[in-house]
Amino acid sequence: MESSNVLLTGTRYSNLPENYVRSVSDRPRLSEVKDCENVPVIDLSVADESLLAQQIGNACKSHGFFQVINHGVNSELVEKMMEISHEFFHLPLDVKMQFYSDDPTKTMRLSTSFNLKKESVHNWRDYLRLHCHPIEKYVQEWPSVPSTFKDVVATYCKEVRKLGLRLLGSISLSLGLEEDYIEKVLGDQGQHMAVNYYPPCPEPELTYGLPRHTDPNTITILLQGQEVAGLQVLHNGKWVAVNPYPNAFVVNIGDQIQALSNGNYASVWHRATVNTDRERISVASFLCPANDAIICPAVKDGSPSMYKKFTYDEYYKKFWSGNLDQQHCLELFKE
Repeated sequence: MESSNVLLTGTRYSNLPENYVRSVSDRPRLSEVKDCENVPVIDLSVADESLLAQQIGNACKSHGFFQVINHGVNSELVEKMMEISHEFFHLPLDVKMQFYSDDPTKTMRLSTSFNLKKESVHNWRDYLRLHCHPIEKYVQEWPSVPSTFKDVVATYCKEVRKLGLRLLGSISLSLGLEEDYIEKVLGDQGQHMAVNYYPPCPEPELTYGLPRHTDPNTITILLQGQEVAGLQVLHNGKWVAVNPYPNAFVVNIGDQIQALSNGNYASVWHRATVNTDRERISVASFLCPANDAIICPAVKDGSPSMYKKFTYDEYYKKFWSGNLDQQHCLELFKE
């Protein structure tokens, strides 16, 4: 591929290229998508931990995702994270191309779509993928431009990790487990980040920023820009839009929580759409079990286990070997 076609940020398209056009049966039908009503918004400043766990548990059962406010991540830091992301994607193309790779095993890479080697139809997205834990191991390979990139992103990663581990404690309690159960079982969890850039799209009704998928990890903490919507989730059989909420993160449970909860909490199907006029940036932070962590249902009520034991390494390789929007990867691990 020529470099102008490798990254969408390299040029402004007046028509949607053919290799981004979805089949008629696999299009977003944007006019049919309504706003999600009653999105769970959970105030983490609540002092009553049991009440908080109950609220989070209810949200995991009813929606598979929720938004958190008063989460402890400094609002100035959040703003800086969005600003530095914008600056990065507006660097000259030849500068950005220094970081480009379509090898998904790389721990730092700028890429496009999802899995170029496997896809027949591409997604309207560029993204910077970073491994973030332990910071000391990975920060040196991160981009040095813009000049404050490493400092801002490293600080952000540390704060989001604290939030993620706190949420896992609440999820453990909500399942009737010890507060540190999930953290212990999953080992020293890895942390990845995807800084997503969705450019303006000439024909947004024909394509996706990301098609429907579930996340293979433990939980995802998503920072949406406050002005441009694009996140949609499958709720009660219909796609609904999750609009940005002031000073909030979107938290969705991943496949590993679905397995640990024995299917009581469903890893939510979600997708990203694009629009004609405005670019959109989002920052997704993923907490991931240690590769050798053994995942199995923490059955407490005598119910039969829905899933076999597996290691996260086994799961992640299966996930990456297919396309993003194929069957739920957990189906491959059912009893």
